[in-house]
Amino acid sequence: MRVPVLAYHSNNVSGNDYADNDHVALATDLRLLARLGLRVVPLATVVDVLLGDAPASAVEGAVALSFDDGSWFDWHDIDHPTWGPQRGFAGILRDFAAESGAPVHATSFVIVSPQARATLDRTCLAGRGWWGDEWWRPAQAEGLLAIESHGWDHNHPTLPGATDRAGTFRTIDDYDAADAQIRQAADWLDAFLAPRRSRLFAYPYGETNDYLLREYLPGHAGRHRLRAAFGTEAAPVSPGAHRWNLPRYIAGAHWKSPGELERLLAG
Repeated sequence: MRVPVLAYHSNNVSGNDYADNDHVALATDLRLLARLGLRVVPLATVVDVLLGDAPASAVEGAVALSFDDGSWFDWHDIDHPTWGPQRGFAGILRDFAAESGAPVHATSFVIVSPQARATLDRTCLAGRGWWGDEWWRPAQAEGLLAIESHGWDHNHPTLPGATDRAGTFRTIDDYDAADAQIRQAADWLDAFLAPRRSRLFAYPYGETNDYLLREYLPGHAGRHRLRAAFGTEAAPVSPGAHRWNLPRYIAGAHWKSPGELERLLAG
């Protein structure tokens, strides 16, 4: 088992070239994966194999895709106020499936709190209501995207009442803080997407700490009900990987060109 997990942020649009636009990067990378003979499998399948619930053959010659933050850019085609029309991530996946005939799937790790998303839409996007959740149920029903948790509010520093503990996930280091970010998000998603259940988590900022890794996540699984969590270590998921800090490669951070991604996948 050696499965690279590639992560993209649909909000990353600061131009229309590969290095500054994750939509351009995703569309290009899917064609690279096809050329290399790599198939795309659901992230949940990678976790199933890691935990012994599926055979290793289920992920042989495969990669998995994940998207972080869960804005409209994951799902909708949007006319960016500066950079013009952007094909949504979901549309890019559909285009690739139609072009290649190959199945494709991704996991969207979404910021769960409606209040937080409304604020972040103003402070981090264009203030046009592009961080709603009305697309989550259709996405789940279509089977193209799985909706999973990126925490309750990302502990984001632009939220009302933010303290000096905001802007990082390393400060989520006690039971109350962890439960508010992780269990509360799982409860909300489970109610919103019922009967489907949230099972995966991606750390905001890719950051974690000893309390989350050694106490909260392994010790309170009956409460938060998660199966695994993902960070941002640049490595493939392999046997023995830490269940509560699985690695992912981040577009724009770990590779900035198709050539760099090809070398990463070959390594």
